[in-house]
Amino acid sequence: MKTAALLLMVFLFISCKPNHTAGVEELFETDRNFSTLATEKGYNVAFIEYAHPNAVLLCENSKPIVGKPSVIKQFENTNPAGIEFSWEPLDGDIAASGELGFTYGIYTIKRDSVVQKGTYISVWKKDENGKWKYILDSGNEGLGE
Repeated sequence: MKTAALLLMVFLFISCKPNHTAGVEELFETDRNFSTLATEKGYNVAFIEYAHPNAVLLCENSKPIVGKPSVIKQFENTNPAGIEFSWEPLDGDIAASGELGFTYGIYTIKRDSVVQKGTYISVWKKDENGKWKYILDSGNEGLGE
């Protein structure tokens, strides 16, 4: 009887535990959707749409861009016409709480016949509506073609 009760408790614990793998896949899908929006509507639209209210962007030769209003100011007058900016997450993870995570991967920028590749990292946090938004984003140039 004690064994059956113990097995039932273990089963209930395992079945009630949040699915970590599903949470990571949800985050990867969010990162891919972020890239798709950048491709379809422009990276300026995507970086504004996916910014957490407390977002921070770390850009080359620039002080940190802090807060969604600053992100909007950075991108609202940007004209990405003729620039294709996309990325693909390679890996990442989420915290046990399911509210914080990170992704990293390779980005590609194409302008005319020029192709630049680099690496990026995004730290993600769920907003008040439970949607993943980047809270920190940065990239490094230098993978060549």
